[in-house]
Amino acid sequence: MPIGYGKVYYDERVNWKYTSDPVPGLDGATSYWPRGRVLGGSSSINAMVWVRGDRGDYETWNEHARGWGWDDVAPVFRDMECWAGAPHALRGTSGPMRVCDTTGEVHPLCKAWLAAATEAGFARNADYNACDIEGVGLYQISTHRGWRASSSACHLAPARRRANLDVRTHAQATRLIFDGSRASGIAWRPRARDGRRMPVGPERRARARAEVVLAAGAINSPQLLQLSGIGPAAELRALGIEVRRDAPAVGRDLQDHLGADGLYRACVPTLNQALRPWHGKLRAGLRFAASRRGPLSLSLNQAGGFVRSAPDVERPDLQLYFSPLSYTRAPAGTRPLMNPDPFPGLLIGFNLCRPTSRGHIALRTSDPFDAPAIQPNYLDTEHDRVLMRRGMRLVRRLADMPALRPVIDVELQPGPRVATDSELDAHVRAHAWTVFHACGTCRMGDAAEHAVVDARLRVHGVEGLRVADASVFPSVPSGNTNAPAIMVGERASAFLLEDARRA
Repeated sequence: MPIGYGKVYYDERVNWKYTSDPVPGLDGATSYWPRGRVLGGSSSINAMVWVRGDRGDYETWNEHARGWGWDDVAPVFRDMECWAGAPHALRGTSGPMRVCDTTGEVHPLCKAWLAAATEAGFARNADYNACDIEGVGLYQISTHRGWRASSSACHLAPARRRANLDVRTHAQATRLIFDGSRASGIAWRPRARDGRRMPVGPERRARARAEVVLAAGAINSPQLLQLSGIGPAAELRALGIEVRRDAPAVGRDLQDHLGADGLYRACVPTLNQALRPWHGKLRAGLRFAASRRGPLSLSLNQAGGFVRSAPDVERPDLQLYFSPLSYTRAPAGTRPLMNPDPFPGLLIGFNLCRPTSRGHIALRTSDPFDAPAIQPNYLDTEHDRVLMRRGMRLVRRLADMPALRPVIDVELQPGPRVATDSELDAHVRAHAWTVFHACGTCRMGDAAEHAVVDARLRVHGVEGLRVADASVFPSVPSGNTNAPAIMVGERASAFLLEDARRA
């Protein structure tokens, strides 16, 4: 069920449970990075918010790789959607990906938050995926009849009976196989079913008659390339890996959305009272079982939007989130998020739309079962540090609007003692969190010296090999990355078919 991602957030059976290296910009703290280790990848464990992104995002992509502008990708978004909300010419209704309008389902406090955002000067946007992204509204989510609509449910499940499809689970790819200069398959090893990292069987191979496509995500696609000798030559040689192609961009340009929030005690009931006690869980569970409706059928982030941090900003640079419940974050990787706080609470959060800090993914060892080094370099630029401070002040301004004053009792975090710029900056360094939108580590570009794949997702300098996941994004989109990642997969499918017909 949709809200079950609080459980799989720390479930090693379906989650890689990565942890970054210590991040200087976070005062040396590490960052917990859940990643889907299950059919459907991270679309099977994410928060399901469906966002195409800003038109300008794709015009930026087009500057790096021709053919990826808004006019190129908008029809793909439309054709892959099955939108259940108000009809619009730019929204598809017959595609595989189910997208749900949450109007009429969200908690009543969302109405108060939207009113507060309007009072703060932000326009309402009834469908941020149909027109310009700017404004506030209710988040659309990838669900269908109350169930999560992952890429596995929407794309893979209908194809499972095809004769040309063979799915191997509990199997980890370890390296690419080559015939001369051409990628001809992958090596893989069976893995235990209980979440342990070590293999439980000998190496096996899968051969490709046409092409090999990596779709292992922003962490594991560059890891596989590096394990196969495609990456920064000096780093690979230092680990004893034979260099097949010196490709310095592999693993570089790691981008992610960094977020922070304000925690508030409410003076009216929130979802905390509905979902914390056992009888509340039972009531919500019975409602879900009977009708596939209620809080268990929704995401925790029910409202939000895309706004400008200042009047002179050209386009939205902050994404907002409103959750009509609160939960004290556990230390990374320690326990599921199953219980909200014992008091009525709510969260108002945000993240930077287009951070300028850049990190990297690198091998620690030549063992494919060792997790790679993840260094996001959060808050590495003054732009990002200033914008995070603006975001925290905006959260407070929203909480102080007339529509929310009768709702909010007190600000618990950052708390009234945190007031100056330096105090807000310190709070961000101590409490900011990843929004789980890693991308860019096999970035797309026409120039081979600065990119990993070309505009048709072919790895520069390697025959028969493509990458098709969020790692190819030239820059992080302004919103959630699930929809753009699936769009990349749709385009990869079209490229493969087109090139096969020409062959």
